[in-house]
Amino acid sequence: MNWTTFLALLGRDAHVARRNIVPLLLQTFLQPMMFVFVFGRVMVSSGYMPAAYKSLLLPGIMAISMVFTGVWAVAMPLIAEFQFTREIEDRLLAPIEISWLAIEKVIFGTMQALVAGLVVIPMAWLLLRPVEFNLHSPLRFAWVTVLVALFSACGGLALGCSVSQTHIGLMFSMVLTPMIFFGCTYYPWSALAHFPILQKVVLINPLVYASEGLRGTLVPQFPHLPVLAVLIVLTAFDALFLAVGLRQFHAKAVS
Repeated sequence: MNWTTFLALLGRDAHVARRNIVPLLLQTFLQPMMFVFVFGRVMVSSGYMPAAYKSLLLPGIMAISMVFTGVWAVAMPLIAEFQFTREIEDRLLAPIEISWLAIEKVIFGTMQALVAGLVVIPMAWLLLRPVEFNLHSPLRFAWVTVLVALFSACGGLALGCSVSQTHIGLMFSMVLTPMIFFGCTYYPWSALAHFPILQKVVLINPLVYASEGLRGTLVPQFPHLPVLAVLIVLTAFDALFLAVGLRQFHAKAVS
């Protein structure tokens, strides 16, 4: 493993991000701000939702922001570089193993997803006051947050190496949209108790564990899945998506 080359690749992506700072900020901050304002401020202030819904909703907004940002940050550049600009060919000439090129993409996407998720907290404090946090275990919250960010980046790697440029819209409508609506982002998993079959089926959705894990560590006063179970399942999903993504990346790189 050539760490100098690996760090140079990270530095190059950081330089590109700095050059495109305005679109990057809009991509990272605009979506969570709209979610926070519309669902937390408008719906509650108008009386359609109780005041406690603001705190219940916050972890779901964090999960959505992290997943969208991580998937977009990894999948879209890969789709463009493999199928349109062919920039990936220059990276493949670097003195580094092919798999580490993909891992570098995952790390950079994870960092962006972390920023997108954590920025929701001060936004919520500014726009939704009063909002109730009960962060009893900062270490456990950090652990869940990193696993969620890693899941989004690894998922972006798997999707970016599996979806063609003409199917980008289909990816968002057939994969990400159902994940969000059935990912316990707007409601806790226990709210599906009246739909027992659906309640069991949604457990295959990794976003359920992202939302419930953040809910269990940030606002544990609301119903949530056991945090230990969330940590185990998220780790398994991270490993699965990373393995699939690395295999797909290697197959596209050598083809």
